[in-house]
Amino acid sequence: METKQWLPTSAKEVQERGWDALDVILFTGDAYIDHPSFGAAVIGRVLEAQGLRVAIVPQPNWQDDLRDFKKLGRPRLFFGVSAGVMDSMVNHYTAARRRRSDDAYTPNGRAGARPDMPTLVYTRILKQLFPDTPVVIGGIEASLRRLTHYDYWQDTPCPSILASSGADMLIYGMGEKPLEELCRMLRRGIPFENLTNLPQTAVLRPRNASVAGNKKWQTVTLHSHEQCLHDKRSYAENFRRIEEESNRMEAARLIQPVGEGQVIVNPPYPPMTTRELDAVYALPFTRLPHPRYRGKEIPAYRMIRHSVTLHRGCFGGCAFCTISAHQGKFIVSRSPESILRELRTVSEMPDFRGTVTDLGGPSANMYRMQGRDLNLCRLCRRASCAYPSVCKNLDTDHGPLLDLYAAAHRIPGIKHCFIGSGIRYDLCLHPSGNPETDARNRAYLETVILRHTSGRFKVAPEHVSDRVLRLMRKPSFHLFKTLKQQFDDLNRRHHLNQQIIPYFISSHPGCRAEDMAELAAETKALDFKLEQVQDFTPTPMTLATTIYYTGYHPYSLQPVETVKDEKEKKRQNLFFFWYKPEAREPITALLKRIGRSDLITKLYGKTEKKGRKV
Repeated sequence: METKQWLPTSAKEVQERGWDALDVILFTGDAYIDHPSFGAAVIGRVLEAQGLRVAIVPQPNWQDDLRDFKKLGRPRLFFGVSAGVMDSMVNHYTAARRRRSDDAYTPNGRAGARPDMPTLVYTRILKQLFPDTPVVIGGIEASLRRLTHYDYWQDTPCPSILASSGADMLIYGMGEKPLEELCRMLRRGIPFENLTNLPQTAVLRPRNASVAGNKKWQTVTLHSHEQCLHDKRSYAENFRRIEEESNRMEAARLIQPVGEGQVIVNPPYPPMTTRELDAVYALPFTRLPHPRYRGKEIPAYRMIRHSVTLHRGCFGGCAFCTISAHQGKFIVSRSPESILRELRTVSEMPDFRGTVTDLGGPSANMYRMQGRDLNLCRLCRRASCAYPSVCKNLDTDHGPLLDLYAAAHRIPGIKHCFIGSGIRYDLCLHPSGNPETDARNRAYLETVILRHTSGRFKVAPEHVSDRVLRLMRKPSFHLFKTLKQQFDDLNRRHHLNQQIIPYFISSHPGCRAEDMAELAAETKALDFKLEQVQDFTPTPMTLATTIYYTGYHPYSLQPVETVKDEKEKKRQNLFFFWYKPEAREPITALLKRIGRSDLITKLYGKTEKKGRKV
């Protein structure tokens, strides 16, 4: 294929297009894959559709003479910087702060192709080389660090990434609309420094500067960064205000003093319409890695190349998750026509063998779900529409998904459509008050289990302790038991041998060794030997991270005990693997120490004094 089908990545490719200059140059920590699952490709195509000349510099070398940062020169409008699809620190380090040996977003999975915090590193280099050219930062790494945030790897609160990077503007969330408007303003000749009131952007200005804003916006002034450094309760109070505003339809502008300046975070745009989202997916993506990677495999691409995203956003509000903080709480769904068009494109790919690996989204079964009365949604500040119970105003009808799945199977060449994203089973199982909806929701669950599971049905109960689950904003484990019973009944009736694969987390704020022992006993009773488990990793802008750092629940300001010692975290994690011979002795000793010998019996049965099992 000719490289002209992709956005240019080199001076030679720019020249081949006959361009003498560029409008926007995007730097990304990921390899360049021209696919709608990759942010740099989406932003590049959106700006290209505006008639702009756009280039992408993927994974520039920051350790040599910086030629990658110089090779395309100075753009007419601005540089754009993103760390990539994943937060670089989560990408680089385990929960135990050990360096990972691979990177799924790099050719051949090679580690070391990007620095820690590329947003900081790339921006500082660009400001050093081109001090008069604006730099706009975005993507999940910047988005979640737009205000004071706790950094787990440094074990300290850090100021807004605007202050530490020297960037001229931060775009948070999904960036199409603010970037389009930014470019329109700049092309009209408005100076960059005057653009302080664009929705869904953040800027740093002197503390005493008067900054114009939309007259309809309310303004909330947060505790300063310096106060958060010295007072954890202030940090916790800030988080509550930030989260509440992030989950409102009509949010306030947030201002936080930092040093001699102030970070101004303007309210977001309203969620995109279906028509607007469809237009993004209709852009001319090749759906392939750039030819520069010929002969190399990019693991992340292998995982998504035959998948299709149905919607954006998540209203689950899980305490440890960043999706709603970045994509938003309100669901934006594509039209069936847009989705089916992409499925037909996938079915025609040369390497397609009949299996769509994922037909989903952040939570696969939230497609087209919203409040029945949007006026009630406008008054709501809840972080979750599903916790502590499913909102009575939420329309949880899974009928549109059933119709979509059926239409997908009618496309020639498609044999299987699997749901790999995971579903919120509480949305299927809760009584909606409408018998017809409840019947469709039961039919949806059966359909997914029988037709859209590749032998392993993945769900995320996360824990068994109701106390811990309340802190996680997750439903009771009793609901998972109901799900498993239905799953097992379906498998028996249809003579299937599928597995249900539950995900669990250890060392979450509020979780004790005793809770993990209960988890081990409960899952043993259900005949599980757990595989999909993880240790809690604090990431910026989540409720759980705020509790982890401050020791307070930001909504009650009551203390919450959290395990931080690495040895204690390893002890909690060990309970996942109670069935391994090497785990028995340390688990038994720990349970004796905390006075829970009853759980030893549940895990290992009664034993005689000589150690023989009865």
